[in-house]
Amino acid sequence: MSLTITNLSKTYPNGTQALRGVNLTIPTGMFGLLGPNGAGKSSLMRTIATLQDADTGSIMLDNIDVLRDKEAVRRVLGYLPQEFGVYPKVSAEELLDHFATLKGIASGRERKEMVAALLHQTNLYDVRKKHVGGYSGGMKQRFGIAQALLGNPRLIIVDEPTAGLDPAERNRFHNLLSEIGENIIVILSTHIVSDVSDLCRQMAIINKGEVLLTGDPLRVMEALRGRVWKKLIEKVELPALQASERVISSRLFAGKTVVHVLADSAPDSGFEVVSPDLEDVYFSEISGR
Repeated sequence: MSLTITNLSKTYPNGTQALRGVNLTIPTGMFGLLGPNGAGKSSLMRTIATLQDADTGSIMLDNIDVLRDKEAVRRVLGYLPQEFGVYPKVSAEELLDHFATLKGIASGRERKEMVAALLHQTNLYDVRKKHVGGYSGGMKQRFGIAQALLGNPRLIIVDEPTAGLDPAERNRFHNLLSEIGENIIVILSTHIVSDVSDLCRQMAIINKGEVLLTGDPLRVMEALRGRVWKKLIEKVELPALQASERVISSRLFAGKTVVHVLADSAPDSGFEVVSPDLEDVYFSEISGR
């Protein structure tokens, strides 16, 4: 099973070109779509989820034409949008049963069994009687995954799912995503690099509506080996270094600034070569465009 996106473009009425000739092939498993805020990730996810039309291009989910046969897509789609609203004074059990009814699961017995199984899977069964409005952010996200899993979907889209979660809830959410991403297509759209490096076997980097890079995270990191250099400098030195070298990232450490530079050889004797990580790949692609 695969999702094939060909020459997809979208311009909004205000003139913003959100997608520019996007081409992607997304296989079964966890696929990371990585990019900064405003890169076009949500526009692409909304188009795949049949919530908006594209101007040009095509999307095929195996033999389903996503842009033309929207009802067929919705029958096999699970979607957790970036902004996921709930009825705050309804219990998780009742709300999930309601969503199952909307999904077309008519049998009360089947719904009851499915709801219980999903609440167990997302570790919410013990709080199933609690109003969803009283859930923590991480619990709400896990409930969001539960509703996305209704009807045994073949494609699941999760848009910025870990933003705002504390480390413990983020780990729980990662474990849940890794479990469900073994036999279906799961697209994880995020600006958090570690979400992709921790979970995804394939990925793409998108910025300003264009796909900049695709591949296996380990291989794209290996492609930068020997070309990422690190140095600890004073903050006042940064502008001059940026003017002379390709600085791909900088961060404060112990009152000084740690810079990573992309170069074929050491810019000066104070630099040391470092093993590249996915952040280096990400910042090298974003900074170069």
